Amino acid sequence: MTESTHTPPSDTIILNAFEKQQEYAIQLKQSTATERIKKLRKISSWVEQHAADIRQAIYKDFRKPGPEVDLTEIFPVQQEIKHTIGHLKKWMKPGKVSTPLALAGSKSYVYYEPKGVALIIAPWNFPLNLMLLPLISAISAGCTAILKPSEVTPHTARLIRNMMEDLFEPKEVVVFEGAVETSQALLQLPFDHIFFTGSPAVGKIVMKAAAENLTSVTLELGGKSPAIIDSSARLSDAAEKIAWGKWLNNGQTCIAPDYLLVNKNQQAALADEIIKATEKFFSEDGQSPQQSADYARIVNRNHYERLCELLDDAREKGAKILMGGQRDAEEKYIAPTLLADVPENARIWEEEIFGPILPMRKVDDLRDAADYIRKHPKPLALYLFSNSKKNQQYVLDNTSAGGMVINDCLLHYLHPNLPFGGINHSGLGKAHGFWGFRAFSNEKALIKQRIGLTSIKPVYPPYTSGVKKLISLMMKYL
Repeated sequence: MTESTHTPPSDTIILNAFEKQQEYAIQLKQSTATERIKKLRKISSWVEQHAADIRQAIYKDFRKPGPEVDLTEIFPVQQEIKHTIGHLKKWMKPGKVSTPLALAGSKSYVYYEPKGVALIIAPWNFPLNLMLLPLISAISAGCTAILKPSEVTPHTARLIRNMMEDLFEPKEVVVFEGAVETSQALLQLPFDHIFFTGSPAVGKIVMKAAAENLTSVTLELGGKSPAIIDSSARLSDAAEKIAWGKWLNNGQTCIAPDYLLVNKNQQAALADEIIKATEKFFSEDGQSPQQSADYARIVNRNHYERLCELLDDAREKGAKILMGGQRDAEEKYIAPTLLADVPENARIWEEEIFGPILPMRKVDDLRDAADYIRKHPKPLALYLFSNSKKNQQYVLDNTSAGGMVINDCLLHYLHPNLPFGGINHSGLGKAHGFWGFRAFSNEKALIKQRIGLTSIKPVYPPYTSGVKKLISLMMKYL
């Protein structure tokens, strides 16, 4: 099953829901931190009580192991809720800022108000996590929300719909299932904010549609996230972390290591360590990863065939398969696959892999690696494995990415005090924690002026010689 059986909503139904949320958003603007926290607790309680249902739905969609669902879907949601509950009152409080001498006598603040009606479009690879985290931010900011889950994971989409129907009235949160047509209908509406997670290609479509209504956007996209392994790295440690970060969710993770930049003298040794780590994860008793209960599957036939084409293209052009390569179309299974000597003209260097295929690329030194990264679109994540502080600083100073992790993979996504997001091709705007709250809030400037004489009144017209002199003094000294 690759599509939802739910009948797509008509444009009229979508418009009616949107207009009701516009009306209710005015009321929500006055909501308190206590009221918003109560809603977050309800979400947390629902997730806890329906954990088994969540595991089952995601397993049905692409055979994701239960422990991975707990680690990558349920845990981030619950952690985000706990973090938000613990800090929301502080976030909502107007922030007082210093007042310049030219405005002496007034008081200045940054006031956070909800943007209004939000649209959240989530992808299929982490279908619960990537829907609920931005929803948590929207609720914490005081927004209403229309949710569009991916039709590629229909069981999870239906679960999310049932969840929202249990917890919210449609005037506050509503779910619309459907495919491209539903997304197109939603994108025509003048939302106050759009939060989209998906590919750069679709992100451009979303941004173009948002521009028609001058709607602000948060775009969490993807791209080719590299991992650099320098000559000082501990290879066994690096290999185990890379293997975990790559094979998790069957490689269908936007911040998974997409390719490796390896010191030319270490490629063979690193490959051996990655093979050992992979066997430890999925083949410790000698079985194939295909028999492992801990190894997920490709989400549908289209993505499976795309990955097979990438692998076949690389192999036909001369790439060496150091591990894996096996596949099973019926199960949409591709073994963890490690490639070396992949030629420059292979398609695998041109597009995000988003699957369990990991190419290695030899580099002469750290400068060579940084140069290669700079010549390509800025990635969502950058990983460096190095025991040298000098090398760590060099990569930090000479590359650009949405986020960076040194000596591990993926961990920045789980850190609630860090902003998560891309840059340019890999995304726009930041999410998680306070950064997510900010994304759905308007940071309104507020000045409270005193009544009567103020520091500005002396420079009102008419512009006499005395006023002109005063303005000159202001320009010189203030």
